[in-house]
Amino acid sequence: MSRNLSFVTFLIAGVQKGGTTALADYLRQHPALFIPALKELHFFDNEDLNWQHPEQTISTYHAYFKDAPTGSLWGEATPIYSYWWPAMARIWTYNSAMRVILCLRNPVERAYSHWAMETGRAWDAVSFAEAIASEQERCRSALPEQHRVFSYISRGFYSEQLRRLWSFFPREQTLILRQEQLLEDPISTLAAVHQFLGVDPLPAAQPLRANKGSYSSPMGPSIRAQLHELFNPEISQLEQMLGWDLSAWR
Repeated sequence: MSRNLSFVTFLIAGVQKGGTTALADYLRQHPALFIPALKELHFFDNEDLNWQHPEQTISTYHAYFKDAPTGSLWGEATPIYSYWWPAMARIWTYNSAMRVILCLRNPVERAYSHWAMETGRAWDAVSFAEAIASEQERCRSALPEQHRVFSYISRGFYSEQLRRLWSFFPREQTLILRQEQLLEDPISTLAAVHQFLGVDPLPAAQPLRANKGSYSSPMGPSIRAQLHELFNPEISQLEQMLGWDLSAWR
């Protein structure tokens, strides 16, 4: 991989509540990589920018990397990028050689973790069952854009996000991980990420605590069964697309 030192060269682009914080923290330990302290820069999903002339805003984006060591690879982690419809086209326009990493999580667990986060910071106030039942109606309020808060179910349809990703970037420029890999075997997972980014492995990476959300109560069995039924076809599709065994997600 050629190092374009004046541009961001890799992104942790998804998914929300999928281990992106931990992955970014692990990669910050590598001396050849630079990720700003501010985790989510939200550059490619910022609808307030003039995307007809994005070059006018790139200097603002690059200001986050002013402290990057000479020769380091620049990267950032904004997990909405994989979900946000226009983001991949913008990323490709910015740097068609971008390396893109996605870290996927069981969509049932991801949805509940997402809801717990939003209710915990008072951005949503309804029960999980009500949030799921009313998601389509509530998300219409954001049209023609997507809803950043109430998209508990829609963010879990990863196959659509992968198709969009691969329509802009060849598969060899993408790395798709599972959250379980990072939790259960961080050393091997990080070795794969370092190889993907073209940097030497860092076997001495310090283990990190998982960024676990706190739940006031567990997900109810009936809503869990409902979501498993909803996502089973999606999980089967992912198994075909990625060659993974996702029986644990069922």
